[in-house]
Formats: sequence, structure tokens, C-alpha cells
Amino acid sequence: MALKIRLRQQGRTNRPFYRLVLTDVRAPRDGKYIEALGWYNPFEAELDKSIFLDAARVQHWLSMGAQFSDSAESLVAKVAPSVVNANIAKDVASRAKAAAKRKARKKAAA
Repeated sequence: MALKIRLRQQGRTNRPFYRLVLTDVRAPRDGKYIEALGWYNPFEAELDKSIFLDAARVQHWLSMGAQFSDSAESLVAKVAPSVVNANIAKDVASRAKAAAKRKARKKAAA
């Protein structure tokens, strides 16, 4: 089961409100979700009141293999940049490891 951290739209017409949720990638946008991780209100003026995020739970699910959607990643970067930076560092490390493995395999074949 592939997991994704994304925004779930709620609220009324012309007044959206979003929840940051962990869900299966096959679930519809406003469908069933596994865990609510925070919320975002784009109509609130103050940043403290417009975004709430449980950074520890987001970090937990990222370590379990969940992926961000683009919009969710940008919101988390505003509130908890350390979570996004840790996720990027993990991706860079895995790519470097794969490149080293390819290089060693190529050297052994030659």
C-alpha cells in the first residue's frame, strides 16, 4: 500500500479549508484517510492561525515510506522546514548510495 501525505479539501463553497492527511494513493481526494496530520486555512491572515501541523507524526510517516504531494510539501516547508530538509537529505543519501553501487558494479564488470 503506497501512502501519500496530501491535502483533503473541506469547508463550504468558495471558502475552502484543508486537512493535511495520510492516505492511500488510490483513495479519492476527499475520501477515506488513515490519519489527520494537521490543517490549513488559506483565508486566515496570521500564519500561526492558518496552519497547524503535527511535525512528529509527519516525520514518523515519512520514515515509514510515505511521500508528500507537491502542495503538502510546500505547506510543511513553511511550518516545519526541518522535516522537509531531513526528507531531502534522505533522498540524496539514497541516490548517492545507488550511484556508488552502479559505479562499483561497472568497475567490476570492466
